[in-house]
Amino acid sequence: MTGLQNPPSETGSPSGEPVFVALGRLGRPHGLRGEMRMSVWSDSPEERLQPGRRVFLGERRIPVVVRSVRWHQGLLLIAFEEYPDRSAVEIFRNQQVFLPVDELPPLEDGEAYYYQIIGMRVVTEDGRALGVVEEILETGANDVFVVRAPEGSEILLPDIEDVILSLDVEAGLIRVHLLDGLLK
Repeated sequence: MTGLQNPPSETGSPSGEPVFVALGRLGRPHGLRGEMRMSVWSDSPEERLQPGRRVFLGERRIPVVVRSVRWHQGLLLIAFEEYPDRSAVEIFRNQQVFLPVDELPPLEDGEAYYYQIIGMRVVTEDGRALGVVEEILETGANDVFVVRAPEGSEILLPDIEDVILSLDVEAGLIRVHLLDGLLK
């Protein structure tokens, strides 16, 4: 599945307020020119965090414009037009960076962003309900969907073609084939 790494938080309201996804978390400032270290939760940060793009910072969703982005020692260094120096950006330490959901690029059929998968119902190919996706683990080889069954047990389903038969975002449903050993 293509999507955001680590299930991001999704916020918004049924009253029509914008819905956001978190792209990462800001760390400490880096250098004197207002750059901040950022742990990235997006699989395409270069696409989503281009200079000139407006993003939103922290719980208050403060709008800012990305000034620059570059990689440094496995972390992204990001700077904002409105905050030119180290002391100005310090207020955003440990804050999340958000993008409105409606600004995410569209995906191919059968693909979904992580935030869309969390909460989806999971059923077997014969229609037996298994539970709801609670979390997505990144293992390196493939993602693993953590499904919470109604009685509280946990089922781990690898995101591979042999197991995930279909994913319907509109219906909120994932249809799976259980390989031997997946359920006891």
